Amino acid sequence: MSVLQVSGLSKSFGGVHAVRNVSFAVVAGELLAMIGPNGAGKSTCFNLINGQLTPDAGRVLLEGRSITGLPPRAIWRLGVGRTFQVTATFASMTVRENVQVALLSHARRLPSPFAQAPRLQVAQADALLAQAGMLDQADRPAAVLAYGDLKRLELAIALANRPRLLLMDEPTAGMACGERAALMRLTASLARASAIAVLFTEHDMDTVFTHADRVIVLAGGERIAEGAPAKVRADPRVREAYLGTEALDA
Repeated sequence: MSVLQVSGLSKSFGGVHAVRNVSFAVVAGELLAMIGPNGAGKSTCFNLINGQLTPDAGRVLLEGRSITGLPPRAIWRLGVGRTFQVTATFASMTVRENVQVALLSHARRLPSPFAQAPRLQVAQADALLAQAGMLDQADRPAAVLAYGDLKRLELAIALANRPRLLLMDEPTAGMACGERAALMRLTASLARASAIAVLFTEHDMDTVFTHADRVIVLAGGERIAEGAPAKVRADPRVREAYLGTEALDA
């Protein structure tokens, strides 16, 4: 059974069809890249899955259970993690404390986790930081981290709710080439080891075609292609709508 099943998802803003009848699925351990030009509907689709927007039509199923229209907090508690294009961390807190707060929120342990986070969930936070390759920086303030390390920290935070599905919005944005490859290798390793389905958006096509198991392409709010990276890369509709021919033939 698919971890994520999206069927006939649609959303309009006024007379603009941001997402129109989009369907796809992601299975455990798979990395599915969602690509397309600006305005294609990628962010809207993510926000519909994550509960930040309510669809006009269609369904979103998480392991067979409908999460359509649920608020983001409820979806997160059901096992959907998310990272953002612009990293969302607490700059004044340490790396470990950032993860502890996420763990405490998931466990519903405290009404005010910020005050008591340093004393709780230490071992669990360190285990997640070790997975993300950040344990050696656990005591550093998040504010002093290099950008690539912030992305790793955000990944550790996203794993705090033991996700079955991980949504990653531009995970490598702003990173150097080597950092991009390292983060995606880490993501793939974690996804396969823990049977996590990963849906990610990305504008760096080297990252997409190197690390995605499958690719779905949106244009004008509609799905125009889906399949293995090589198949999508050669699709004339994808070339015309997004990739162009010169870059592919170079």
